[in-house]
Amino acid sequence: MKKTDKRKLKIEVLKIFSSSPQKQFNYKQISKLLKIANKNERKLVNKVLYELVNSQDLKEMQKGKFILNFVSTFTTGIVNLSKKGKGIVYSSELEEEIFISQNNLNHALHGDTVELTVYARSKNLVLEGRIDNIVKRGREQFVGTVSLSLNFAFLLIKDKYMPYDIFVPGRLLKGAKQGDKAIAKIIEWPENAKSPIGEIVEVLGKSGVHEVEMHAILAEFDLPHKFPDNIKRSADRLSTKISDEEIKKRRDFRNITTLTIDPADAKDFDDALSLKILENGNYEIGIHIADVTHYVGPRTLVEKEAFNRATSVYLVDRVIPMIPEKLSNNICSLQPNKDKLTFAAVFELDSDANIKNQWFGRTIINSNKRFNYDEVQEIIDTRTGVMRKEILILNELAKKTRKKRFVTGAISFERGEIRFILDDNGKPTGVKFIEPSESHQLIEEFMLLANKKVAELIGKTKSKSSEKAFVYRVHDEPDTEKLRSFSKFIKKFGYNVSIASQKSISSSFNKLFKELGQNSESAVIQGMAIRSMAKALYTSENIGHYGLAFEYYTHFTSPIRRYPDMMVHRLLERYLQGKKSANKKIIEENCRHASSMEQRAVMAERASKKYKAVEFMNDKVGEEFQGIISSVTEFGIFVEINEFKIEGLVLIREMDDDFYSFDENNYCLLGHYTKKKYQLGSQVKIKILRANIEKRQLDFGLVTENQDNEKSKHDLKRENKSKKNKNKSRKKNRKKY
Repeated sequence: MKKTDKRKLKIEVLKIFSSSPQKQFNYKQISKLLKIANKNERKLVNKVLYELVNSQDLKEMQKGKFILNFVSTFTTGIVNLSKKGKGIVYSSELEEEIFISQNNLNHALHGDTVELTVYARSKNLVLEGRIDNIVKRGREQFVGTVSLSLNFAFLLIKDKYMPYDIFVPGRLLKGAKQGDKAIAKIIEWPENAKSPIGEIVEVLGKSGVHEVEMHAILAEFDLPHKFPDNIKRSADRLSTKISDEEIKKRRDFRNITTLTIDPADAKDFDDALSLKILENGNYEIGIHIADVTHYVGPRTLVEKEAFNRATSVYLVDRVIPMIPEKLSNNICSLQPNKDKLTFAAVFELDSDANIKNQWFGRTIINSNKRFNYDEVQEIIDTRTGVMRKEILILNELAKKTRKKRFVTGAISFERGEIRFILDDNGKPTGVKFIEPSESHQLIEEFMLLANKKVAELIGKTKSKSSEKAFVYRVHDEPDTEKLRSFSKFIKKFGYNVSIASQKSISSSFNKLFKELGQNSESAVIQGMAIRSMAKALYTSENIGHYGLAFEYYTHFTSPIRRYPDMMVHRLLERYLQGKKSANKKIIEENCRHASSMEQRAVMAERASKKYKAVEFMNDKVGEEFQGIISSVTEFGIFVEINEFKIEGLVLIREMDDDFYSFDENNYCLLGHYTKKKYQLGSQVKIKILRANIEKRQLDFGLVTENQDNEKSKHDLKRENKSKKNKNKSRKKNRKKY
């Protein structure tokens, strides 16, 4: 071991003891394991051992022989930081969570990979520890607003997971001005300093400007807003020409009727459907997916960038693509009347949508027509229009496939989507709601079919020895307690769900959603139902997809915008060629990365919507609206405005007509004197008090009937005290007589 400081030496020593917790070591054995031969450094090892005894990390069993203290161990994990600055680290080795007090964080931040010592269990048996070393920062850069002083500044950070502002010396401001949104990176954090020292790496611009705020949101979640020049140059060098040799390798569908159905504003068309009526009366349905991996080779610059991003990001006004636009919107996009390379799942279906034959492989297509959802819906509704026959056949087959899914236990989690209408400057001028229609379901059913059958092809094996590593999209069974809680809650609205089995859960959930329709409480109940379920993620360990009721499921159909789909394409090609299994450990690591980036992208999308929601309501401060209580907490109630589906918070301290306490079991706030109840799902009238665009937060106040005549909490206390005094006086008078 090279000469090092005492702190690092302690970490290495603890690692040795932690790897052999039952074994005793003396300083000579430790020195040998650490390859320390120098006499003075071996003395330092001996000194460190006794210091670790004093800190109760080690025990001295006999003179000069040490063992790991039974309440102490050394482990690694990722920090999860609370708003108040306390930490939780989950150790996969111990399979437990370790609590880290603020004093023991050692400047670790949310998402950091750390080494830590677990030194005790608290009275309530929670493991406690201290962080010894930061192995890797979860984030290198932070976004905030510049607060300027004479010769220095602070970057004020609003991120709930970053409880510190960054001190920026004047020489490192890079021209940032007061009130600018900027990105800084931490360059130093002295041991006794409360705030880290950083430098500005990019000035985004003035707060409140649309473009600045969108870039700030991307920076907040450590997401890129543009491609590096070398990546764009690499994509630009790719040829759009398809050689005759390449065509010969593929099944040719260019003379078979093919179409795409996408949103009206879409530019990347990554899936197409082909339809051919066979001589036996059955239908050959081709589900053709853009062959991204033909153009993006492994270990190329574009591939590495796609892996790092893992997903396209959809903000309120834009798409941040996973691969450069030359590929996503041009080369790979399945534009009409152009030869395009695809990877396909082809099925022969009878009139009842039963699968008679299936084939998987690379194809070439030439789409006859590009449809948007509204155009297809009009054809379904009127039964007239271009390619009417093909669309109606596809829709009938999709409906039958969908019906079968629900019979086997699938749950229909379909919710409308809110979209903001923006002017040329990005300012929201209105809100519209997109409800899923038959045209959406048509595409969805065939994509689900392809994903399911690709997963089954690889996943269904006769023996353990023939198993092949693969990427699965899984959805675990729901937590029983959450289901019970949900069942109890909806009974208050006169609804019931059975939680006896998966089939009864799915059928009763679907029945519930149908009964709800557009009821005022439907969004609240559907939201609670979704929260009672587990989150879907990517993994190499297949456990099935509970919500879809599929034993095997993957993502094959969107390689332009999802990296796991690119992985699936490569693995499918590999296994169709009869090659051996890929490395499962590497696949699992890639799956974890993809799941993490997916969650980050979802949070960025929500943040952009929240920002636009607050901006939209900013000129409505003081106005009153009807809403529904969408969530209840100990600090107040969240209310969703019926007209706009925009949510804000009524703080409990603003509810001054009574003293309210949180009743967790009944999802309500209960008035101490009036017994007034504000319950989840109840209709209320609110007034917009504040619109904080910087924090993306709306504050509401409750508007009650005859508000001016209602008694204040002070009046209620006074009246209550008066009643008590009168009762005491009566009792005294009775005693006299």
